[in-house]
Amino acid sequence: MKRLLISLSILSLITTACTLPQTSEAPKTQLQIREFQTRSYETQDIKMVMKAMLNVLQDDGYIVKNANTELGLLTATKEIDVQSSSETFFSVLLAGENARYKKNSVIECSANVSEFGKETRVRVNFQIKNMNNRGEVMTVKQIEDGNYYQTFFSKVDKGVFIQKEKL
Repeated sequence: MKRLLISLSILSLITTACTLPQTSEAPKTQLQIREFQTRSYETQDIKMVMKAMLNVLQDDGYIVKNANTELGLLTATKEIDVQSSSETFFSVLLAGENARYKKNSVIECSANVSEFGKETRVRVNFQIKNMNNRGEVMTVKQIEDGNYYQTFFSKVDKGVFIQKEKL
């Protein structure tokens, strides 16, 4: 019992000391989210844009699940090991063999590539799913960070350039 109280005290100190202040940012509207999820390319060659996106996703470690040029649909997933040794230690210490702790994350990508006048329009969204050590889903949320999408699209921009130049 004494060991449990000491462990809980240490855990409490660690979690409060490591907590970052929360910023109270207003939630983004669907229109704001759609704006940074969408990019247009000055070409009507949907297949070429999809090929560039496939290359970028594969370069970033995604496994492409579906690619349908007729529908302009592209889906891919990427698994990341996010297990923290300190979280694992305290979870096992407190809960024993019933411990549950964050083990890995799965990032899912879904893209819609379509002709839009004389351009090709791409809308992509990313979702992150956190799993525990038992394979159970802990959290699922859409990635709403504009910088994440900007980084992705800058890579696609380069990929489209490479495809156009046949490099």
